[in-house]
Amino acid sequence: MLGFLQKIGKSLMLPVASLPAAAILLRFGNIDYVKDFHFGAAGEFINHYIAPFLAAGGSAIFDNLPLLFAIGLAIGLAGDAVATLAAVIAHLVLVNVLAKVPLAFDYIGADVKLDMGVLGGILAGGIAAFFYNKYHDIKLPEWLGFFGGKRFVPIITSVTMVVVALLFGLIWGPVQNAMDAFGTWVVALGAWGSGIFTVANRMLIPFGLHHVINAIAWFQIGDFTNAVGDIIHGDLHRFFAGDKTAGLFMTGFFPIMMFALPGAALAFIHTARPERRKDIASAFIGLAIASFLTGITEPIEFSFMFAAPVLYVIHAILSGVSAFIMVTLGVKLGFGFSAGLIDYGINFPLSTKPLLLIPVGLAFFVVYYLLFRFLIVKFNLKTPGREVETEDTGASGAAATSAASGKPSSLHDKAVMITEMLGGKENIKSLDACITRLRLTLHDDKIIDEAGLKRIGAAGIMKLGSGAVQVIFGTQSELIKGEMLKL
Repeated sequence: MLGFLQKIGKSLMLPVASLPAAAILLRFGNIDYVKDFHFGAAGEFINHYIAPFLAAGGSAIFDNLPLLFAIGLAIGLAGDAVATLAAVIAHLVLVNVLAKVPLAFDYIGADVKLDMGVLGGILAGGIAAFFYNKYHDIKLPEWLGFFGGKRFVPIITSVTMVVVALLFGLIWGPVQNAMDAFGTWVVALGAWGSGIFTVANRMLIPFGLHHVINAIAWFQIGDFTNAVGDIIHGDLHRFFAGDKTAGLFMTGFFPIMMFALPGAALAFIHTARPERRKDIASAFIGLAIASFLTGITEPIEFSFMFAAPVLYVIHAILSGVSAFIMVTLGVKLGFGFSAGLIDYGINFPLSTKPLLLIPVGLAFFVVYYLLFRFLIVKFNLKTPGREVETEDTGASGAAATSAASGKPSSLHDKAVMITEMLGGKENIKSLDACITRLRLTLHDDKIIDEAGLKRIGAAGIMKLGSGAVQVIFGTQSELIKGEMLKL
């Protein structure tokens, strides 16, 4: 079950990856270049001939997020173009059938609009992937042979989806009302709701399940009606639509990603053993800059998540405290990618009290630095640069003969070394990647060279059972995957 949920979380990252482009287009498309920037005649030209098209492009992505989620899930769970086509068909059937259900059943109410949002997209993509995996090689009688194999998948998906959509249409009214009430309750919790979500988000990162709750909070919870009467769902979408109450599930990440984790990185540098300090500094200064600018934090978090789990639990709790404080102060910030300086600057005009981030962030920088440094020294925690080095790498079998002692001189060499350290190509059943980690299924996860992987840059290795393994290489993960697939 855990492995399946991780596959869903990984699959959701594909449509989520399109959001930075959507956010930038929507942001620059909704600026009044005459009133806001005082560009005069040039501003009038931009307002009339450029900005509306930028906004339209961004809105197209946000308005079709359920369809994009369906496509992303089908690709992630099935990995074939036919499954993607089936997912599109499934989503279109779902939307159309749901629209007809209130007209046919009086108890629902003809004026009720059933909208499953991104959950509908996940349902459509999941059903399409299920039928692809089950029937893509089906053999039909010779007179129906044309419709056999992969061609059968869109057919069975569309027919089944009519029934599924009808069933969901009959029950979705109360479910939709309950979800709206839950969303209202969570939003009404204010700072507490934001803090609880943020703690849960950080605690689910080790399992790769944070994407699942992110999808609900950022794309489903909360409603906002824009100027033309469209109903916008989800904290992230509402923020970019101009809802000043949005940002509840995003704001608290900014002090942590821009300030707190760089403070932790500095603590790791200063507590490293003297002979390791230069190497640790060269690695963590880059990671701290990446966290500050882009909000990519997993390489830092995985560096101490397993080496010093008590620090990670404290980090998760303090992340919730950050969210609580920011929301209590009335700060509302949002992002299209993550809570880094780039998103902060781009979305500054849409934010509420954005300058309060600076003092709060600086305070968290100091707290993380002092608290992490104290705990590391007091309890002799084996954070980066303080590990006890051993000659035995813990590898066996094919991986034991890998070229673990050297540093890769190119991405290709790195991919070769990683493959060897994972037990060779024959040990890899499946390979994928998200933003910061390789996701693999291995025939035997006991023979991997964990020490060697860490030596060439892995921030962490997670064994999830049944051969499922994740190796965290940061933003290089997708490039490494590409090179590994060429081998």
